[in-house]
Amino acid sequence: MRSELSYVTGESTIPLLGETIGQNLARTVARYPNHDALVCVEQGCRYTYSEFYAETTKVARGLLAVGVNSGDRVGIWSPNRAEWVLIQYATARIGVILVNVNPAYRIGELEFVINQSGISTMIAATQFKSSDYESMLNEVSKKSETLKRVYFLDRDWDALVEKSSEVNDDQLFAVENAVQFDDPVNIQYTSGTTGFPKGVTLSHHNILNNGYFIGIRMNYTSEDRVCIPVPFYHCFGMVIGNLCCTAHGACMVIPSESFTAESALKAVEKEKCTSLYGVPTMFIAELNFPHFEDYNLSSLRTGVMAGSPCPVEIMKQVQTKMNMKEVTICYGMTETSPVSVQTKIGVPMEKQVSTVGTVHDHLEIKIIDPETGHIVQRGVAGELCTRGYSVLLKYWNNPEATRSVLDDARWMHTGDLATMDDEGYITITGRIKDLIIRGGENISPKEIEDFIYKHPSVEDVQVIGVPSEKYGEEVMAWVKLKQGEPISEQELATFCKEHIAYYKVPKYWKFVEDFPMTVSGKIRKIEMREIAAKELGLASE
Repeated sequence: MRSELSYVTGESTIPLLGETIGQNLARTVARYPNHDALVCVEQGCRYTYSEFYAETTKVARGLLAVGVNSGDRVGIWSPNRAEWVLIQYATARIGVILVNVNPAYRIGELEFVINQSGISTMIAATQFKSSDYESMLNEVSKKSETLKRVYFLDRDWDALVEKSSEVNDDQLFAVENAVQFDDPVNIQYTSGTTGFPKGVTLSHHNILNNGYFIGIRMNYTSEDRVCIPVPFYHCFGMVIGNLCCTAHGACMVIPSESFTAESALKAVEKEKCTSLYGVPTMFIAELNFPHFEDYNLSSLRTGVMAGSPCPVEIMKQVQTKMNMKEVTICYGMTETSPVSVQTKIGVPMEKQVSTVGTVHDHLEIKIIDPETGHIVQRGVAGELCTRGYSVLLKYWNNPEATRSVLDDARWMHTGDLATMDDEGYITITGRIKDLIIRGGENISPKEIEDFIYKHPSVEDVQVIGVPSEKYGEEVMAWVKLKQGEPISEQELATFCKEHIAYYKVPKYWKFVEDFPMTVSGKIRKIEMREIAAKELGLASE
């Protein structure tokens, strides 16, 4: 008898939202005018929904007054600030396409993104950490044919908002009324593994609905207060964070411009947050913060952990020590708005910690053999593909790249390896390109990471493949130890040899304080491989 294939569809009694982000926000404002909408702890500002809507109206009018038109691309280059959120909603209301510029970009990447997307207006911080945004923008402005206007948040913001008086209600209404929910609203550049970044182009329909259904999985209401320490330039911050909140009348809480464990814990306590977001490295940092026990986290109920696989032990600590008994795992990618799979509240602990959950409402998932394209049987690993409302419109001005991931049936090929069990739960086993192939043996880095993480001296671990003349690849582990817990390579190797197959035991070890990471907290394994190959003298093999 033939077993069931790895295909599932997200059946739902809740219809998709057939409206723009601006229309949805207006409905929320009408329902909860006096509820907190946005709190920025570091900046000391607070808006109710009616105040927030009034501010986005001013920003929208200001943009129209300086010559920004529907369909134009406006760049935002800034860490997490209240103005970022106001710009996100103001641009959506007037049909402008917001281009998120990664705060870590240097001049070459900045120039590429501005020219590739055709940004005509840039709104930016003057600087962030070691980056001098102003000098970089001044240099790029001289070479860009599209960039006409640059406004710096610390200097030009008030003047931009004051321009709103030049546009009246009727003019704004006419522009807003012309916006359609299938229009593009956002471009986010994915770092990719080779070549230049690709501009993921997303519609109102894509990201509004995704935010809405994420909130439904977490039982969000207008009483929820969500701490968002993840960056807005990424889908995690602006969709799972902001749009999820505004679709349900919840409050967005920004702890600081960029993540620190202290600022996140302070914001949760001060604002009595019911939900907290982060990638696993953020939760690890919070749990290991020296004064963690001093913070009152009793208000927490739920939250999202996403971005990379979560160690089982960390998930258990988040649920117990941080009071997040209803925490959920989200899986997805920028190209799918981003979430396609999420755990549900109330499922058994085993499903919460060992899977990324089940398919989202109104979406389809299939797992295929990457070689043949055929759907595999349940329990068999293959490439995860997603189809439905959340799939990107296209990569901006890059039809070849679009065709490489989006097939004729509009399945998005994720490049992630996964399995589907008999109940439809998805387990991510790694990236096709992260798979280590040693002497013909396929090795999942996550499997080794999960095991090494059990050692009491290990705070965090990342496993990569490095070149080997004999085997093609060898296994290497980068280990971050807990403070005051010295341990040798030999001790860790012995620990592994006693429990996992010999070919999975790392040949190389590297003790580190931190891992190379993107601004959104994702581990850069590509960079780790490059560093390791060079340090080990394997680069030419």
